[in-house]
Amino acid sequence: MTFLTTVLIGIVAFEHLYFLVLEMFLWTKPKGIKAFGLKSKEFAEDTKVLAANQGLYNGFLAAGLIFSIIKNDITFAIFFLICVTIAGLYGSYSTKKIKLFYIQAVPAIVALIVSLI
Repeated sequence: MTFLTTVLIGIVAFEHLYFLVLEMFLWTKPKGIKAFGLKSKEFAEDTKVLAANQGLYNGFLAAGLIFSIIKNDITFAIFFLICVTIAGLYGSYSTKKIKLFYIQAVPAIVALIVSLI
């Protein structure tokens, strides 16, 4: 993997570690409520188990990307970048929030394109 590819994959991995923290630990805190535009603290409390589960999945995506960097395995990286892209596309579609596409899918798409060049 080139240095640029590694950096871009690292950015996507870091992003997903941040999502893990937001969803698993900060969901009911002001930062989590604001980040996800939740309608109320009560709603955050009612959905915190779902959010934690979602955060765990983001952690797995980050772990896969980090593993691909450690092993210097572009095939692994491409697989996980495709997973992140699909998650970003589906998340944006299902929530009707285009911002999610730009935050999650676009960095993965850029890293994927650079990985394939």
